[in-house]
Amino acid sequence: MMLIKEYKATFLQMLVPLYDEMEAESFFHIILEFIHQKKRLDLALNPDMTMTEEEFSRWQSIVADLKIEKPIQYILGQTEFYGLPFNVNEHTLIPRPETEELVDLIVNKYSDEAVFDSELKILDIGTGSGCIAISLAKNLPNAKVYAIDVSDKALETARHNAEINQVEVGFILKNILETEDLGEQYTVIVSNPPYVRNLEKAEIKANVLAFEPHLALFVDDEDALLFYRKIAQLAKQNLTQNGKLFFEINQYLGKETVALLQNLGFHSVQLLQDIYGNDRMICCGI
Repeated sequence: MMLIKEYKATFLQMLVPLYDEMEAESFFHIILEFIHQKKRLDLALNPDMTMTEEEFSRWQSIVADLKIEKPIQYILGQTEFYGLPFNVNEHTLIPRPETEELVDLIVNKYSDEAVFDSELKILDIGTGSGCIAISLAKNLPNAKVYAIDVSDKALETARHNAEINQVEVGFILKNILETEDLGEQYTVIVSNPPYVRNLEKAEIKANVLAFEPHLALFVDDEDALLFYRKIAQLAKQNLTQNGKLFFEINQYLGKETVALLQNLGFHSVQLLQDIYGNDRMICCGI
C-alpha cells in the first residue's frame, strides 16, 4: 500500500519535464477523482489515504500515456462540456471551451420561448461527440434537435452521450459535402466544421496532431471555406423564414467568411469574438 500524497511527488517529477507544474498538478487531481472518486479537499483532509497495487498500476498506465502526450480526455475516455459529461475517443474531437461559447450564444437567444413563434428545430452539422446538439437539447428542452456526421463511429459515441445526458437527438449519417437538400426546414442550423488549414499545422500542439481525428480538423489550403460554403448553401434552402445560421470559424478567416455569407445573400451577419478576443463565431439570417 502506498500513500497517495507520497505518490504525488513522484507523479509530478515524472511529468514536469514535459508539462508545466500547474498542468501536471491538474492532471493529478483529475486522475485522483477518476480512479479514487476523491477530490483535492478529500486528500487534504485525509493525508493518510492509500492506493492498492491495482490502483497503482492504473496510475502508472495513465502516466505512460501522458508521457507520449496523449490527451488526458482520451486516456480517461471522458470530458466535460457546458457542464455536462461526455465520452470521447479517437473518432471524436475533444470539445473546446470556444465551442461552449457558441452553444451559450444559441441557448441565450432561444431560451425565452417568446423569441420564436413555432416549433424550434435545430440541426447540428458535423456533430462528432454530439457536444453541441446534446448541450442544446439539454438546455432547450422544447426544441427538437437533429445532428449529422459523416463518421458512423462518431455517431455511435454521440448516441451514447445522448443516453448519458438523458436527451433525445435524431442522429443522421450523412456526408454534408454530397448532400443536395437537408429534407426538412430548421429554425437553427449550427456547425463547427473542419477549418484548420494545413499551413496552420505548425500552430497545432503535437498531441492534437498525433491523436485527434484529422477528418474533423483539417481542410485544404486551396479551399479553406469549403464546408462553410456548402452548409450556407443548404441553409438557404432549409432554414425557416426567421431561421438563423451559426458557425464556429477559423480565427484568421473571419472577414473572408463574413464576405462569403453576404455574397450568398445572408443578412445581419455578425462576427463575434471568443473570450480570448479571437474572431470565432458567426450568426446570420436569411
